[in-house]
Order: sequence, then structure tokens, then C-alpha cells
Amino acid sequence: MAEKLKMVGPGIVVAATGVGTADLITSIVIGTQFGMTFIWAIIVGSILKYFLNEGVGRWHLASERTMVQGWQQLGKWATGYFGVYSIIWGFVYGATAASTSAMGMYAMFPIMPVWAWAIVHGVAGFLLVWFGKYQLFEKVMTVLIGVMFVTIIGTAFLFLPSIGEFMGGFVPRVPDGSFMLMMGLIGGVGGTITMASYGYWLAEKKWTGPKWVSTMRIDIKVAYILTCIFTIAGLIIGAQFLFGTGVNLRGDQGLIDLAALLGQEFGTPMKWVFLIAFWSAAFSSLLGVWNGVPYLFADFVQTMRQKKDEPRRIVQETDKSYRFYLAWLTFPPMILFYFGKPVELVIIYGALGSLFMPFLAISLLILLNSKRVSQPLRNKALPNIVLVACLAMFAYLGINELVDILFK
Repeated sequence: MAEKLKMVGPGIVVAATGVGTADLITSIVIGTQFGMTFIWAIIVGSILKYFLNEGVGRWHLASERTMVQGWQQLGKWATGYFGVYSIIWGFVYGATAASTSAMGMYAMFPIMPVWAWAIVHGVAGFLLVWFGKYQLFEKVMTVLIGVMFVTIIGTAFLFLPSIGEFMGGFVPRVPDGSFMLMMGLIGGVGGTITMASYGYWLAEKKWTGPKWVSTMRIDIKVAYILTCIFTIAGLIIGAQFLFGTGVNLRGDQGLIDLAALLGQEFGTPMKWVFLIAFWSAAFSSLLGVWNGVPYLFADFVQTMRQKKDEPRRIVQETDKSYRFYLAWLTFPPMILFYFGKPVELVIIYGALGSLFMPFLAISLLILLNSKRVSQPLRNKALPNIVLVACLAMFAYLGINELVDILFK
């Protein structure tokens, strides 16, 4: 066990990528409105995402195929969906991730406009992934997760609740008017499309074949324990510092506003600590996507081009299609820094985005119960129950998202 813990790496990348500013602001807002009530929901969300991510890793190791190959086996509809989704998602997310990272840096160093800082962050991520090896990328992500741990957990320690109040949050209850917030909290813990990149990070660590499944499970448990701790820390900050104040935090700007409030209450150093936490969460998510999602796109391109009986080649960071998508994440979205996000694009992106997690859940349900995976590593009853629950929950959230987009 101790030896396997020393090998943990891809899980750190998962945690650093998955815990973004959206997770922090959601947990803080819910803590502000409902106190410590929803600790149980964060734990449930972490467990659900663990089973999804474990399923992705087990598919890669047990079948020795990628998720894209799995989607190909499900039919052209699956690979076609991913192809369309990845192009639209990459364009909008590229602008969003760079802008969010820039907001944190601008709040600390307002020496140039947010759009200029956004360009700096996008290009910095591009250069690190283009020229760096996975080992360097993993070390940078480990440093960022360390910074997040010190700053976010350190801030939460200022507001520790009583044992009774804390333990009360483990009792499942849903106050009036909180159902959709609770569902969003469960569904939002720890990443979306980047979960499908996990297998490529396993391959970079040379973890291949069924013998690595037990190590992978420890690795991903570490990821979601960290994710759970970070999200609970956000809940504590909201519950203990802002509960009952009437302060309304909205979007990523809300975290900047919170940093200013912390500075007023505890002094300038506290403001800087939280701004560093904000920036670390944003930039680690950017780096994780810049490194991970191009693998999926490059694999998709290879799958579409591959002829029957042609040997399969392992996707690499030097592949032209990998680098194309890395550039796609970085440069075309810069247009949005000047003109804002086109409404039509955001609508399409929101519609597709709301359907990705049920798509992943149903993919894993089919693939991990099939003969493509050896009998000992196929789904047992518990993973199937959890994946069905994930499918139902994300389908419900997706339908609500689509209703909001179409009718509001």
C-alpha cells in the first residue's frame, strides 16, 4: 500500500484539473446560503465521480483500449458526438480558462488588462505542454495542488465550525428551495470532459495492462479525497464567514470579491492568500485541459483515419493532431477576449456540455459490462448501481440545463 501511494501521480493531475474556480464558488455560495448542511452532498459527489473516473481508468487498463476506441465500438454516433463536442467545447473553454486565470493574476498585479493576462496564461500553458514532457507537467501540477492545499485549507482553518455543526452536515437533508443547488453541487464536484483523459495520463506513467488496476484505484482515491477536502473547505469558508451576511457572490468575480472581504476582515496578507488560491485553482485547470484533452482529440483523429487491420499507434504529445488541438485551445479563443462570447456559440456549448456526463456514464455502463473486458474486471453490482445513479442524475441536470437555455 505504501509503495503504491508513492507512485500516485495521475490522480494529483485529476484533482488539480478538476477543482476549478467553479467548484470553489459553488461550494462557497451553498455554504453561504445553507451553512454546513451539504457536507454529505460533497461526499456523495466525490464518490460518484470516483466511480466514473475509476471506470475510465479500468477500461483503459483492462481492455488496453482508449475511451475513444470504446466510443468507436459503440458506433459512429458516439465518435461523431465527441468530435463535434470537442471542437465547440475547446473554443469556448479556451477563452474561459485563460480569462479566469487572468482575473486572479490581474487582481494581484493590475499592470496590464485582463485580456492581456489571459493571452499570457493561454500561451504559457501552450508552451509548457508543447515543449515539456509529462514528468514536468506532473511536477507543476503537484506544486499547484500543494499551493491550493496550503491556501484553501489554510483559509478554512480560520473558520472551523464546532464538531456538532460539522457532524450535522453528514446527515442527508435538503432544505426547501435547495434541491437544484444540491444536485449541482453533487454533479459539479471534480471535473467533466477531462475525466476521459485519465487513461492517457496512466499511459504516460507507463501503467498499462490489468496488473495496474489496483494501483490506479489508489491513485484515483487520492484524487477524490483531495477533491472532497477542497470542496468542503470552500463550504466551510462560505458557511462560517458569509452565512447570514446577505453577501451575494456571482461567477468567478465572486471569488475576487471574497478575497477583498477577507482582506478587510483579516488584513492584506489574507487577501493575497485567497487570490493565490483562486489563481492556482484556475491555472491548474487550464494546464490539465491543455495537456489532457488534446490526447482525446488526437485519438479521435487517428480513429477516424485508421484503416481496417491497420496497427494501432499510441497517441503522443508530438502528434500533429495533438498539437493542432493544443493550438485550437490557445489561439482562436483569443478572439473572444475582444468581442465577447457569441450568444449562439454559448447556447450550443451549453446544450452539448449538459449532455457529456450522461454520455460518459452510459458509455462506461455498456463497455465495462461487455466481453471487451475480462470477467474479473467487469462491473460488479455496486459500480453498475452507481453508474446508473450517475446517468439518472446527470440526465436530470442536463434536461434542466437545456430547459434553461431554450426557455429562459
